[in-house]
This record gives sequence, structure tokens and C-alpha cells, in this order.
Amino acid sequence: MCSEQRPAALGWQAIRDEGLRRIRAREWAPGALIPHEAELAAEFGCARTTVNRALRALAEAGFLERRRKGGTRVVLTPLRKATLQIPIIRQEVEESGASYGYRLISRNLGPAPDALLQRLALRPGTELLHVRALHLRDGQPHVYEDRWLNPSAVPEILEVDLELISANEWLVQNVPYTDGELTLSAVSATPEVAALMGCTPGAALFTMERLTWKAGAPVTLVTQSYAPGYRVSTSI
Repeated sequence: MCSEQRPAALGWQAIRDEGLRRIRAREWAPGALIPHEAELAAEFGCARTTVNRALRALAEAGFLERRRKGGTRVVLTPLRKATLQIPIIRQEVEESGASYGYRLISRNLGPAPDALLQRLALRPGTELLHVRALHLRDGQPHVYEDRWLNPSAVPEILEVDLELISANEWLVQNVPYTDGELTLSAVSATPEVAALMGCTPGAALFTMERLTWKAGAPVTLVTQSYAPGYRVSTSI
């Protein structure tokens, strides 16, 4: 005689997603206490630690408020916190069905401009690695990248062959960041950038400037300028 097979327990991500659905559907109303972890663990057929991980994720995202001995409540006005996942340009191009190309323009290690060092809170005379590269889409200019790297934060970068792999891809794969800044703007192409991007000088290029830090040390400051016509879309 075969015993009835129990369904597999849900993982914390699935419980997080279900909790978010209940919040958005007002099944867990704004300001209301939600069920205790033990009740939810019994409902979902999982360990309390799994439920705890899911609720912590919702609290970190600004949907729940957790108080010691006070239970967990849905916040009255949820604060949506944006998270930044730095894309690998090669993957973005290939996932769109286009062919990817890459060209290293220059790679120089030396003293950085004082204004840049001041912004990065580094001492005058500090040497940084300056890397300029061009990413291609179907053989056409796609992204021009002007990047400064701090070897004291990522000494391994000095041994990386940036002819074979872009700094963008290597950093995403190998160096986690703890803090960052992102600035989006339209910037007029200088004659030099225009020549690289195949556009007219002064053309408005969508530009991302990103600064990342690791445990209080600056890792990299990069400016990525996209070819005319590039669009950004995201979900909220």
C-alpha cells in the first residue's frame, strides 16, 4: 500500500513572493499584524527559519515592519527600495539576439587627476588604472566605456588581460560591491566620442555614470555612453 506523497516544502523565495502578493491584494492590510512565523511555517509546510528569511526579505524591501516581541506588521505606506543589478553588456547584447564585439582602446596605470581623487576620497598622487573600451552590437558601436579602477581595492585587476575580457564583465563576475551611486543623463558627444560612436559631435547620448565601493574603498568609477536611439526600460 502506497502512502500519500506530501508536496515539497516551499523555498523562502516562493514564500516571499506569496507574502508580497497578499500585501498587494490587501489580504494583509496596511498596518495589520500578519500571522506568526509558526503559523506560516505550518501553512507552507516548511521550517520557521525559511519563513523568517522570507519575512526579512520583505522587511528589507520596505513592505513589513518587524518589532521584537511586537510581531510583524504591514507598513502603512510601503517604501519601495530600488536595487541595482549591474548588467554584463555582452550578455545584454547576446540575449537580444545580436552579435557582440569588444575592443580595448587604452589601458594606463598612473596618477589620477586631483579632482577625481578628491571625489573618491583618495590621497593626491594615488595611481589608478584608466581603461577605455568600445562595446559593439552587430559590428556597430553600442557602448563607449571610460573607466577608472582602484588597484588598492581590486589588485587582481592588474593581472587581467583586458584585451580578452571587458572590465565590465570581469568586475561583475569577481568583485562584489557594498555601496554605489548611479547617475543617468543625456550628454553631448565630444568630437572624440562621436568618432568612436559613429555619430555627429554634440549628439545627445544616453549616459550612465556609476561609482561603486567595497567596504569603504572606491572600486571603480565608470561612464558608459550608449549609441543614439538606445532606450532603457525596467519594471517597478
